[in-house]
Amino acid sequence: MNNATDSTSTRRGFLSASIATGAGLLAVTNNVGNGKAIAQEQAKPALAPLIAPPEKRILLSCKLSMIKGDVDGKPITLAQRLSLAKQAGFDGVDFDEAGRFTVDEARAAVQESGVFCHNAINHAHWDKRLTSADPEVRKAGVSNIAHCLRVAHAIGGSGVLIVVGRGDDGTEAEVNARAHAEIKKLLPLAASLGQPILIENVWNKLHYDHDAPPEQKPTKFIDFVDSFKSPWVGMYYDIGNHWKYGQPREWLNAFGYRAVKLDVKGFSRAMNKFVDITSAEDDVPWDEVRKGLDDIGWSGWTTAEVGGGGVERLTTIRQQMQKAFAV
Repeated sequence: MNNATDSTSTRRGFLSASIATGAGLLAVTNNVGNGKAIAQEQAKPALAPLIAPPEKRILLSCKLSMIKGDVDGKPITLAQRLSLAKQAGFDGVDFDEAGRFTVDEARAAVQESGVFCHNAINHAHWDKRLTSADPEVRKAGVSNIAHCLRVAHAIGGSGVLIVVGRGDDGTEAEVNARAHAEIKKLLPLAASLGQPILIENVWNKLHYDHDAPPEQKPTKFIDFVDSFKSPWVGMYYDIGNHWKYGQPREWLNAFGYRAVKLDVKGFSRAMNKFVDITSAEDDVPWDEVRKGLDDIGWSGWTTAEVGGGGVERLTTIRQQMQKAFAV
């Protein structure tokens, strides 16, 4: 894209301004399923800016679910788990256990730990799918994402990762139409809280052919995101997931400003399996990834999504990410 850098700057400037003022916005209540807000309440403020990570082009984080829940066999609190990521040298954490905690519990743990959490997820989106033929399942999926949007706002985050569903829930036209209709219901809440909805490219048989050879194109994924015509819908681009399908530099140039955040894992085409980032088995062309990011002027959050553990294991993962992105 010839104007990728300008587009990136414009979109990120908009999102940054929206997020910075999010603490003063009103939160829409739980009646999101029918797209109508019947009441509003003053949102509790997000985290104080003083705990935000220092300004960097590429910020490194891990998923909360990667951080072990005990030390020396003794259970630790959520705040203590978050602190392990800080000890390992990460800039922050992706709060991917949002469904396990209330908004207040998540806010309190982040404030106690002083660890910046940039995003929220609840993996129930695999079961409560927006592509399901069952309207009650889709309704539950909308409620799930609405909770994640509130958690992300409360912890000072800047987005929510979602998996929209599965391609085998119906025909291509049916699943896209269902997911589109349900996500549209969430856009007023996303806008009011300053939290973009970021769609991850996953192995869900949607927007690419999972069983076809590599060198596929990202056109269907881009078309779906663009169909919303909204600054509140973007991509959480998973580099390892994508390497099965096509070339990362080509895809990044096609995505442009749409790629708001990145998931990071290693993948071996030769063995057709996930591996450690930058390990001997990892054949992801990280030099091409870096060139692609440079092409579009990308900056933002990168999040490891691999097997985790304690501080030692997390430190190793952080070092692998630094090697991948040359930071």
